[in-house]
Amino acid sequence: MKTVKRLLCTVALTSALLSTSTFAISLSDTLSSAASELSGSTSSQGGTSLSSLTSLLNGSGQALSADNMNNAAGILSYCAKQKLTSVTNADNVKNQVLDKLGLDTATEQKADTNYMDGIQGLLNAQNGQQLNLSTLGDSELGKQVKTKACDLVLKQGTKFIS
Repeated sequence: MKTVKRLLCTVALTSALLSTSTFAISLSDTLSSAASELSGSTSSQGGTSLSSLTSLLNGSGQALSADNMNNAAGILSYCAKQKLTSVTNADNVKNQVLDKLGLDTATEQKADTNYMDGIQGLLNAQNGQQLNLSTLGDSELGKQVKTKACDLVLKQGTKFIS
């Protein structure tokens, strides 16, 4: 009876160790794959590193929030075109922000460099840096950073028009 219990415990422990190491290998492969995909998709377009994207994703949000509402309106337009946020919400908020800023016409909008930067995906962040959303690539992590930026800017716009 003792031998059977020991055998069962050994089998259970071995099984747990194998599944844990399999999970670790799988996780390692996934991270390596993401890093390779990320470095391949961004190295020629600005070289945003995996650690940079991770810090943006886990940061306070200042690096992903617009420093002015003109840029925020442009970013909302970019986000809607890229389908990174609800097109209806982004367009509605963008239009209300533009109205409130007095940028009602296409001529006025084209003359505003902050707005034009935003349309191109250039986020003039609150931390003083500029982040080019279009160069973050299509990796899962890159998409998460873009989506977080769009969500934060949408919240900014909503607060501004309230």
